[in-house]
Amino acid sequence: MENFLYEGRNQRGELVKGKIESPNPQAVAVWMLGAGITPVNIRPQPQAKPQPPWLSKLQGQGSLSPTDLLLFTRQMGTMVKAGLPMLQALTGLQKSSSNIRLVALLATMREDLDKGLELSTAMSHHSKFFDDYYVSMIKVGEGAGQLEEIFSRLFAQLEFERDMKKKIQGALRYPMFVIIAISIAVAILAIFVIPVFGKVYKSMKVELPPLTRILLGISDFAVNYWWLVMLTVVVFAYGCRLFLKQPQGRYRWDKTKLKLPLIGSILSKAGIARFCLSFSIACRSGVPIDQAFTLVAKVVDNAFYERRINQMRDGITRGETMLRIAQSADIFKAMELQMIAVGEATGELEKMMEQVAQLYQEEVQYEVGRLGDAIEPILLAVMGALVLVLMLGIFLPLWDLGQMAQQS
Repeated sequence: MENFLYEGRNQRGELVKGKIESPNPQAVAVWMLGAGITPVNIRPQPQAKPQPPWLSKLQGQGSLSPTDLLLFTRQMGTMVKAGLPMLQALTGLQKSSSNIRLVALLATMREDLDKGLELSTAMSHHSKFFDDYYVSMIKVGEGAGQLEEIFSRLFAQLEFERDMKKKIQGALRYPMFVIIAISIAVAILAIFVIPVFGKVYKSMKVELPPLTRILLGISDFAVNYWWLVMLTVVVFAYGCRLFLKQPQGRYRWDKTKLKLPLIGSILSKAGIARFCLSFSIACRSGVPIDQAFTLVAKVVDNAFYERRINQMRDGITRGETMLRIAQSADIFKAMELQMIAVGEATGELEKMMEQVAQLYQEEVQYEVGRLGDAIEPILLAVMGALVLVLMLGIFLPLWDLGQMAQQS
């Protein structure tokens, strides 16, 4: 389908202009004659020049974000509920979207649907936007005729995950800002302030305290070998990136960050909440339990939890109970295990898992709220210690000189 611009004369001889989507100009002419319009000019609509990549990124159109997926899911659910055909729904989204890449994605999906492919198959061709969990859920909805319900459940899960990520990012934003500010302040002192005092002390030719000599040595190194410092930072950052790209490296980091003070508990509860809600939605939608474990393992976004969840799946395939594999996974606390046992005994495991997710969401919200109060004293203590070291290192020689002057 292509957009065409047409001009014609109606029965009163008035000029009529417009735009219509049609497979070819002949079909546009037939439509115009049927509407009582004599064709004068029919031409394809000129394609807009693509924007430079930097301009697209500046306008927020350079990539597809989780928010785009959230809005897409909500809009698709609304259109399916209204009974619109899938092609018409995608066309409506394509015309209303201002994101260039999303428009291109929707156009490609429409072409796949025109070829007779199912919606889930068309989505599977865009794995960077639709993950395996999302595609599998849509496929289940297509098979059961419950696409409206599936879109609703997916929207609830995506909104849940977005809220969790925002809470965690908000909790980490303040300490990261303070740490960056402290680092910049220390760098300014080391490069511009301490060298001035160093020149004064050298001209006095007095014996300096050990702390002052250490500070002057660090300052001289930073001033004379700043390029080596920068190179070390870049190499370290690149090395960390390579390490995290390795499966074993990411596994170790994901396991370690769950044990970090203050934020480890938040990350752990957020991961468990994400697993419980995703598992509950998958099982309620009719996904087989072993397949649900496979899909959910990729949703938790933690290599350590992913490996443990896959171990739980292996236990299920061996015929073990849900409670037993949950105990062997060693990622659940006593309360969660108790709720899993009750859910398994009453046949309401999905409901219990959803309750665990809601409970942990509330706990994460509470812990994030008090994280700032917990971190603030630590940051103040660190800042106070740095200021004390710097002040003592810089002003101790002046104090000694003052004492010597009084004695003489």
